[in-house]
Amino acid sequence: MEPLGLVVHGKAEPFSAALRSLVNNPRYSDVRFVVGQEQQEVFAHRCLLACRCNFFQRLLGTEPGPGVPSPVVLSTVPTEAFLAVLEFLYTNSVKLHRHSVLEVLTAAVEYGLEELRELCLQFVVKVLDVELVCEALQAAVTFGLGPLQERCVAFIEAHSQEALRSQGFLELSAAALLPLLRSDKLCVDEAELVRAARSWARVGAVEQIVEAWKCHALRRGDEARGAPCRRRRGTLPREHHRFLDLSFK
Repeated sequence: MEPLGLVVHGKAEPFSAALRSLVNNPRYSDVRFVVGQEQQEVFAHRCLLACRCNFFQRLLGTEPGPGVPSPVVLSTVPTEAFLAVLEFLYTNSVKLHRHSVLEVLTAAVEYGLEELRELCLQFVVKVLDVELVCEALQAAVTFGLGPLQERCVAFIEAHSQEALRSQGFLELSAAALLPLLRSDKLCVDEAELVRAARSWARVGAVEQIVEAWKCHALRRGDEARGAPCRRRRGTLPREHHRFLDLSFK
């Protein structure tokens, strides 16, 4: 009886380095992408992308015709994020950066790369700060990433004043703002929260804040009646009622 075979492994580092050298390398490339708003040309290898990612398998499923094939246009993904995706597909590792990790996360979600998505989520949690947290909250709400949303809300609760004054807070959607309005643990009084919401409304659309406050009032049932607010002591200051009157009509 023939003895069972044994799988042995060579060194992983040279293998990974060799594959990394092919990222965006025109040598032996058989597919070109035009990426991002800057329309950056990126080179790749069809068989590797197709075997590593179902999205690219579908995208590149048809054989190219004779002559020089037309590039594949991916205008919504930034070049840096797309190159990070390629690095992961080629080497199963990726170097992430705080300034671009949410863009890589977005690409990972769109391309169905669950392992890369988890790596991005772990990295976001490690580098979460006041400047990043609202943008991360928006991504969590957009893509239904419950654990990340909980971490972001908890961080904002612990750093409420700084977070509510950040540029990222002003850029939140109404759906991302709502979990903050529902929180009982924000370290600000009601008046300061309303001021932050009014600043948010001036940057975005007024109807968004009306809807967000309406949902909050319907859930609580006390702001509309002027009853003591269960989220904090006292009532919403009377001078702010004019701002919220539309949501109670």
